[in-house]
Amino acid sequence: MSELVWRKSSRSGSVHNCVEVAMTPDATAVRDSKDPDGGTLAFNIGRWHSFLSAIKADHYR
Repeated sequence: MSELVWRKSSRSGSVHNCVEVAMTPDATAVRDSKDPDGGTLAFNIGRWHSFLSAIKADHYR
């Protein structure tokens, strides 16, 4: 996963306690910005889009 281009929300500013994501054609990888060499989770595109839709619909409050 070292070849991935990681990004975090522009709303994070210079804070380093964020979630970073990297996109591939088949999956979205997620990691903790405080521990970039730690574990990485990967979700297929369908699951990732379902997760984002649930967040936007406020299902996790």
